[in-house]
Amino acid sequence: MNMPRKPTKGTRAGFESETRVIPISAILPLKVLRPTTKQSQKYRQIVASIRAIGLVECLVVVPNTKKRDTYLLLDGLMRLEAITELGWSEVECLISTDDEAYTYNKRISRLASVQEHRMIVRAVEHGVPEEKIAEALDLEVGAIRRRFRLLDGICKEAVEQLADKPCPKLMFELLKRMKPMRQMEATELMVGQKNYSSPFIRTILAATPDELLVAPRLGKKDRDVSREQIARLERELAVAQSRTKYVEDTYGEDNLQLTIAKTYLAKLLKKQAIVRWLEVHQPEYLAEFQEIAEIVSLVANDEKMTS
Repeated sequence: MNMPRKPTKGTRAGFESETRVIPISAILPLKVLRPTTKQSQKYRQIVASIRAIGLVECLVVVPNTKKRDTYLLLDGLMRLEAITELGWSEVECLISTDDEAYTYNKRISRLASVQEHRMIVRAVEHGVPEEKIAEALDLEVGAIRRRFRLLDGICKEAVEQLADKPCPKLMFELLKRMKPMRQMEATELMVGQKNYSSPFIRTILAATPDELLVAPRLGKKDRDVSREQIARLERELAVAQSRTKYVEDTYGEDNLQLTIAKTYLAKLLKKQAIVRWLEVHQPEYLAEFQEIAEIVSLVANDEKMTS
């Protein structure tokens, strides 16, 4: 016999199931766009993209409870400014059921160089002209071609490690001067140190022996730091990376144990009889227990507790 199912408690939807087309005049920004923002490359790219292919990502708004038929803008301030500049009178919006504006940009994963390369490659493979892509991104056609060839000469293992990392374009040009084995070593070092800057990869390149380069150096240039010193620095960074990895692997378990200990001690110290006994017999322990029980943020006190 089949028993009737009990209704499961549903999760509250964060957005309405349908978008709405809203007059721009009815959308109220929660902050003012800084004048310098409109001079940035990012803003120019947004304007160029909307002009070329339209609005890709909807604005996120929430109904204004204080004024009927108006909406508060939660996400998309630059897009709103761009479409206003382009003369739009209305726009399609995603309607949020929550007014927590601060959560949106906190959840955004910025487009990495490898991801941008793959998007351009896919667009070209689907027949989109380079000129159209350049117009949408507000870039020169030559820049699109360089991005298209970004990963030429980079080994697959290195690409996988850097797929979602915020790497500058110059970093890939420097990696191409190394052989695949050295590329993997360099990317492991960068990922381990979370450092993808051009000076850091230049240091790794300078410490690379000629036999691990695609083309040997033509001549010795004067350096402020010797090759041996750079190599020693690289070895020290590799050791630091292994130590960091160990801390990352054990941090979760240690943090859980510290949380349990903190909660237990806080309950224990609410009993006056125990506190009085500790004051008489183990005052130094009491001071330490009280300090642990009063911790507000485990992250802020992590170094203090492990020192």
